[in-house]
This record gives sequence, C-alpha cells and structure tokens, in this order.
Amino acid sequence: MLVHSVADAALLLLMLASISITGAAAASSLISNPLPTNAITPQVSLSNADAKSLFTQARAYEQQGNLQAAQRLYEKIVVVAPDFVYGWSNLGNTQTALQQLTEAEISYTKAINLCTQLEQNSGGASPQPCKDLYLLYLNRGSLRLNTQQPQLALQDLRQSNSLRGRPDDVILPNLARAYEVNGQYQAASDAYVTSIRMAGNAVAPYWLRASLVEFQLDNGIDGYALLQRVQNRFPDAPEVKAALAVYLWEVRNEQDQARQTFLQIPNKQRLKYSYCSDESKEYLDNVIAWPPKMKEAVQVIAKGVGDC
Repeated sequence: MLVHSVADAALLLLMLASISITGAAAASSLISNPLPTNAITPQVSLSNADAKSLFTQARAYEQQGNLQAAQRLYEKIVVVAPDFVYGWSNLGNTQTALQQLTEAEISYTKAINLCTQLEQNSGGASPQPCKDLYLLYLNRGSLRLNTQQPQLALQDLRQSNSLRGRPDDVILPNLARAYEVNGQYQAASDAYVTSIRMAGNAVAPYWLRASLVEFQLDNGIDGYALLQRVQNRFPDAPEVKAALAVYLWEVRNEQDQARQTFLQIPNKQRLKYSYCSDESKEYLDNVIAWPPKMKEAVQVIAKGVGDC
C-alpha cells in the first residue's frame, strides 16, 4: 500500500485501495494493511539552522528513494532538535519502510506527544498549531494494524477520523479494517461502504475485505455484487477465487461452479484456504484474518474437493 502524507498522499497498494505500504511487509493476501512511508511536510517552524539543513537533505534523500540515508539524517535531527515533531514523524516513516516497526511506533508516539503538547501550549491562541496530528494517528494506527495490536490500532484510527472532521478516503479503509479485526463488523461495513461510495468506479483491493464483511453480516446480495467487481479487476488473485467460491456455494447455491472456481487456485496456494491444517488455520486466522463465517464456509468447499 502506499503512504499518506500532507504534501504527497502516496499510498501503497497491496491490500487497501488507496493506501499503501511502500517497502513494508504486506501479507500475501490481496488485501493487506497500509503502512506509511512518505514524509509529512512540516507545518511548524524549525529554528535550529543545522537541523533545518539536515531536514532538507533528508527529504531529498527520501524523495530519491534512499531511505537508509534519509533515516540517518532524521536520527541526527531528533538529537539536535528533539522537540521537532516532523523529525520524529519522518523518522518513523523511514523506520516503517525499512521494517523497523518497533522503533517506528516509538517515533510516531514521540511525534504525537509533541504535537499534542503544541496544541495544549497554544491555549487556543493559534488555530491548529499542529494540524497534522490526525495524520500522525493514522500512521501509528496503520502500523499497529500490521503489528497485531488491533485494539490500539482502532483507538488511533478513531482518533484520526475524529480529528480529520470529515470523511477521508485514506482513513476510512484503515478504520474499517480496524473495526473488522476487532470483530465490530457492522461498524466495519459502515466505514467500508462510505469509503467505496467516495471511490466511485475506482475498484480497489480493500473492496474484497468489504465483501467478506458483508458475508459475515448475512448480506450476501450486496457482498456478491462487490466481489464481482473485485473479480473483474483481479481475476487471477487466489484470495478472490477462494472468496468467490464461498459466495457461489453459500449465496448462489451453485456448488459445482464453486468447486470449479476453488480448484482454479494452484494446489499449493489453495491448501492455504482449506482451514483444515494448522498452516491453513494460521493463514486464515492471522495472516489474512478472514471473518469466521467465511472460514467455516471455505472449509466445507475444501472438504468437498478433497483438500481436507
């Protein structure tokens, strides 16, 4: 998926539709969680001349794709200017892109705390002294989705959504996913539906997640309609075929077609969806985190084709 930033809203796409993870480890699922990788353009002044020069250089390295060099400079910036919000936030972005997720969470937390302190110190005299706070919560919440901290991720993403004050096409898919992994399927559906309406005809991978949630809520007609559009765009994706097999079996009552669709998935990949072996349960429970009803239904199909 891509990354979200004030100046460049870059999103990485491996799972969530307008959100992406540039260089971050995404699940092999079509739909995976977005992680930030781009920097936020600073909205507060930086008086330290050395730090300002370093920040300019770091941004240039980041834009060139030289994240290691950018990270080294951001690490220097937070030493010479430890109260600079965007030194910490951009350090977190590079750490995220380089898979240093524990360190990135610490950096985002530092940026959030500093940004919050700026808000408190302003006493209302200056409107939005740190107006990018919602993005900082979005980045940390997205990261926490990727590090199996669902409750904390949901807290962050709800806070981001609240601070944003209006529907946001990057926040909503992440927020929906957070509701989903916390088992709050109706709230997830509401967020997915709003995001999809905003997207218009731009079908995105997270629409698959939305169709899985609709199946969980016994809303098979709408879920199937969504899944058909996903299939048109990603016809060869194993996860799409597995989900389609479930819909054909359970909603359309087309068992023969469901078996054929499921068997179109290459053998090794198909076994991941059987929900019979420990490996497949790990995959469906924790890697791509399908809702319970989808897992139960796909197991029936797997047994029907002899995979269990």
